[in-house]
Amino acid sequence: MASSHIESLKLTTGELAKRLQDFQREYLREKSGDTVGTYSRALREFERWFAGQADTFRFSEDGVRAYKAYLMETRSLSEASVSTYLTAFRQFCQYLVVIGLMDENPALAVKGNPRPLSYSRAVLTESDIRQLLRVLDDTTLLGKRDQAIVYLMLYAGLSEIEIIRADVRDIEHTLLGRFLRVQGKGRTDKDQQAPLDPPVIEKIERYLAARDAVLPEHPLFVSHGHRSNGQRLNTRSVRSRINRYLAAANLKRDKDKKVSPHSLTYTAPFIWLDKGMDIEEVLERMRHGMRATPRIHLEEHKKNLLQENPEQGKSILSYSSGRIRSPYVR
Repeated sequence: MASSHIESLKLTTGELAKRLQDFQREYLREKSGDTVGTYSRALREFERWFAGQADTFRFSEDGVRAYKAYLMETRSLSEASVSTYLTAFRQFCQYLVVIGLMDENPALAVKGNPRPLSYSRAVLTESDIRQLLRVLDDTTLLGKRDQAIVYLMLYAGLSEIEIIRADVRDIEHTLLGRFLRVQGKGRTDKDQQAPLDPPVIEKIERYLAARDAVLPEHPLFVSHGHRSNGQRLNTRSVRSRINRYLAAANLKRDKDKKVSPHSLTYTAPFIWLDKGMDIEEVLERMRHGMRATPRIHLEEHKKNLLQENPEQGKSILSYSSGRIRSPYVR
């Protein structure tokens, strides 16, 4: 049961704004840019809601439940978003405990919604992959760049943020093969490696060979627009380009399937499984710290693919002699 001190805590809108500012400056100063952005968005939502509740809101379990109900019922946020917003608010409440305004954290007693066990994004089928690769154009510098990006997502499992953070010197040559040092979401260093199979390396090298005077410290992928030529790509640009190709391949027509640029990254593990990797090796390539969740996703989707199309589940994409056999040439 929450203490009376918790239940009696009341802040004005001005006091809340100051405490939020202090929290973000002190608590988030060593967090990644992605984490800072997520927490800032979540706490701005609470601040907006609080403005209409300032006369009645107390930092109590009932108050936290009222905010959760607002997120679910009024804002109609997804279960994952509600959990994210409550996590940020929970950390803010803990900050109020640390600075002595509360004895206990009332948000600890209000759990977030359970995250769905099934993927919210579509995995591409063999036919989808054929259609996507067919619309890529490798005859121009821009096309070579985009093709390399698609291959990194589809066959190396890289995320958008890992791609745009990569530099040319992050490609490593070892006795075990070629790797790319990556810095994923929420990480501050390039302390993980993504194996690069020969077809992926081939596309990257073709793109770099077409660029002018590439140095090791240069971004691996840059803009080729008139005003931004040579500048590092951002995630919005990558997402926009991939969405354009997905639309050209007619893969976004089914709204229920939820095909997105993330679908390319989500498809990579199934290509690896088809190559003969066991799940443990696949999970290591996925670079997930929490292995239980991706294992559920892998096993569930592999089962679904087998149920929907037995041949699809057995062979998402064929590999031959270390090279990817073209998925649209029979």
